[in-house]
Amino acid sequence: THGDQLGAHAGLLGGLSGALTAFQDTMESLGVSNNVTTFTASDFGRTFISNGRGSDHGWGGHHIVLGGAVDGAQVYGQFPDIDLQSSPHDTGRGRWLPTTSVDQYAATLAKWFGVSDSDIDTVLPNLGNFSQRNLGFLG
Repeated sequence: THGDQLGAHAGLLGGLSGALTAFQDTMESLGVSNNVTTFTASDFGRTFISNGRGSDHGWGGHHIVLGGAVDGAQVYGQFPDIDLQSSPHDTGRGRWLPTTSVDQYAATLAKWFGVSDSDIDTVLPNLGNFSQRNLGFLG
């Protein structure tokens, strides 16, 4: 996926969309969708600027959260300004600083699973660096 990302990625996202839709539809038909939450994450994002053969590793990324308990159809966090000339989120070479940490998503999921605050702090030691522990996307 490093070369021709724009062309290849659309097909990959289409496949992911179909698989997630089928999974969610099945959870709903079984009557368990309020008890199942699906979350996607990656250990790195990608830069907005091509290196000539694709893009380099970057920070941040987009996450998908779905399930019956999810307060969906919203963006959690702040979508960054992607102006390559003047964005305050750009650290150079198209690497953007994320506005919301994956730790905040993980803490929200952990709380939904019933994990205590003290255990969440143990599992996610960097969570204290963020003002909002729970993003509120799970009921």
